[in-house]
Amino acid sequence: MPDAITTESWDDPLMAAIRPAVREAIEQAVEAELTALLGAARYERIGERLGYRHGAQERVIGTPMGAIPVTVPRARLAAPATTPEWHSALLPRYQRRLRRLDETILGVYLSGTNQRKVAAALRPLLTGVALSKSAVSRLAGQLQLAREIWMTRRLDDERCVYLYLDGFVVPVRRDGRVTKALLLIVVGVRETGERILLAMRIATGESAAGWRSVLEDLTARGLGAPRLCIIDGSGGLRAALTQLWPQVAIQRCTVHKLRNLCAHAPHHSAAAVHADFHAIVYATSRADADRAYARMHRRWTQRCAAVAESLAEGGPDLLTFYAFPPDQWKALRSTNLIERIHGELRRRIKTQATWSTEHGMLNLLHGLFAAGIIRLRRIDGFTTIRRTARPAQEAA
Repeated sequence: MPDAITTESWDDPLMAAIRPAVREAIEQAVEAELTALLGAARYERIGERLGYRHGAQERVIGTPMGAIPVTVPRARLAAPATTPEWHSALLPRYQRRLRRLDETILGVYLSGTNQRKVAAALRPLLTGVALSKSAVSRLAGQLQLAREIWMTRRLDDERCVYLYLDGFVVPVRRDGRVTKALLLIVVGVRETGERILLAMRIATGESAAGWRSVLEDLTARGLGAPRLCIIDGSGGLRAALTQLWPQVAIQRCTVHKLRNLCAHAPHHSAAAVHADFHAIVYATSRADADRAYARMHRRWTQRCAAVAESLAEGGPDLLTFYAFPPDQWKALRSTNLIERIHGELRRRIKTQATWSTEHGMLNLLHGLFAAGIIRLRRIDGFTTIRRTARPAQEAA
């Protein structure tokens, strides 16, 4: 086998100098692993041993410094070993690349580069390393196992004080056709203010039964009742929440409601609707918000009854966030967080030549979180969460 170290041309002389050291380090690590298992070094004679070396084999391993040929020792194990031939745990059979390189390939794929362009994007790291489209697909397939473990993990230690719940439409392939499916998302907020993805599920709609199934799965895995749930305008979601957690406070997303109000208003009145609604959600106190709410409802009852009816449909759920500390109001009055998740996922799936199946879509979204491409920062005002044991209106 030609030595890749001598046959490949490297633009960086320092890289060429480092590669032999990398090869030596890999071989020493594997040799030390085998020595520890057998209890004897090469040519060492001892009374009892767990097996015997018998030659070596050459393998080419893809590393962040390109393809490096390494010599891997072979050994036969004595009974009661499950298999007679020894296989390294550090360098498993059929592994052609170091795990860190596989993680890099998967990260580039998840960031929005399609399968055919991954090799070109990582050309400096893949010198001499074969990387086919199917290899990228197999790496992406590993996300399935990670997601299944994540979906069944226990949540007893996750003390979430707030939950964001919403759904958005994604294109998925079913029976050879691309259809629209609803992806339900639940994000929790810990007592420390950190936001974490708790659940995601493909559903046929935002029905009470669909959302109740998601919530019952969370409670079965140990999630306790939150203090507040921030939701969109789904009646099915609200019904599921009140059935499962009758005492939970509910906040309707004010961004969703503003869109609904504008949809009911004449086009020339959009600015007036914005101004009146902002006076409600950006008030300095609940009392001021109540007065602004009554004023807007009275004004639009006369100007456009449909706007007034849409505002009344939201009711007190639009103002629940005022019962919490003012420095948290911005974070608690909308589900914009889930809108951002939708935007990141939509940006990623635009690069795909073919649409994913339902499982593929869920694997992709979970991978975006696991790889850190989608990061959820702490909510504004997180320092007051622990000091506020209950909402102000309950404590009164």
